[in-house]
Amino acid sequence: MTFKEVQGFLAQINSYMQLSLKEVQLLQTPNAVLRQTLMVSGKKYPAFRVQFNNARGPYKGGIRFHSDVSLDEVKSLSFWMALKTAIVDVPFGGAKGGITVDPKGLSAKELQQLSRGYVRAFYKQLGSKRDIPAPDVNTNPQIMAWMLDEYEKLTGVRAPGMITGKPLELGGSRLRDIATALGGVYILEEALQKIQIGPKTVVIQGFGNVGMNMAQILHARGFKIVGVSDSNGGIVNHNGLDIAKVVQIKKETGSVVNYLHAQRVTNEKLLTTHCSILIPSALGGVITTENMKLLNTSVILELANGPVAADADDFLFEQKIVVIPDVLANAGGVTVSYFEWVQNNSGLYWTDEEVAQRLEEKMKSAFRNVYNQWQAKPYSLRTAAYIYGLSKILAAERLRGRV
Repeated sequence: MTFKEVQGFLAQINSYMQLSLKEVQLLQTPNAVLRQTLMVSGKKYPAFRVQFNNARGPYKGGIRFHSDVSLDEVKSLSFWMALKTAIVDVPFGGAKGGITVDPKGLSAKELQQLSRGYVRAFYKQLGSKRDIPAPDVNTNPQIMAWMLDEYEKLTGVRAPGMITGKPLELGGSRLRDIATALGGVYILEEALQKIQIGPKTVVIQGFGNVGMNMAQILHARGFKIVGVSDSNGGIVNHNGLDIAKVVQIKKETGSVVNYLHAQRVTNEKLLTTHCSILIPSALGGVITTENMKLLNTSVILELANGPVAADADDFLFEQKIVVIPDVLANAGGVTVSYFEWVQNNSGLYWTDEEVAQRLEEKMKSAFRNVYNQWQAKPYSLRTAAYIYGLSKILAAERLRGRV
């Protein structure tokens, strides 16, 4: 979703919320837009940090390394983060960062230089009480470790809470590696208490960290995974995939398409495979006006950011396909990031079981709150989530006297 689409969606929602001009302006205007150009091995890389809103707490949001990163994208993602933290009720605002780079083209040394360079560019605007980054597309615990180390060198203080998604050895949280997927599972389980579907058959588009973990957790809980895909293509077996074997093949050969006990399909075909639950967990914009009429599912769980294009959303609602929006479905990552921040600030660290229990409580409570906003209303679950989240942000803004 481009930022123009975000603004369009806000305008659409306003017909239900009846916001003042000042409130609309506040909700679509970032607090700060930061940009720098980083130099590594003689090459220039545009870098961005957008701090959207901090009415409810310090800015929070990941940093992505991708060749398609743009200021418009980062701005949209920072808006979503502000919404997401409000919806799951963690005391953060929203921010996002990125570098326009294909990290696969960098050596390990260059990747470290770029990571440290990002912190040098923006460290005065970061901190555990100001703006707390985290991993996103193509970034990982090692990159967070380099960034933490650079920040501590520059400031001269120990500050584990200034960044989340760190390795356990540097103050990371248990279950952070599976948090987005596990949070999505809790949301899906709660949704299925309210939404009646047939046999629990699942298609997962994207088999990176999030999609792979989602497949393993759902399979262990009795869901039948009938299709998965990665950037090389997809595989489908309506009798169910052997997920342990698919994971093994993915790790050994680099792609799920080398799994032999399934039909090989394109990513486009995978999205239209018959299932009761479709889970896009790669990049955004994969469900469009071109393929929306071909979908063959009852529920779409958005684990990726913005997988359903804005102009396809209304059609899916009319077709009674329930779209569980990204700002709710994939908020497990930021929720466990919050847990990590709490643990860093307190110096007390929780077990896997404690993290899982707290995550389940947060996610299921968030779904119930959004569902109550949605029930019997003439709009989609996404609209309900936006209204719920935006209302919480505006409540904080009003209490601060900003509107």
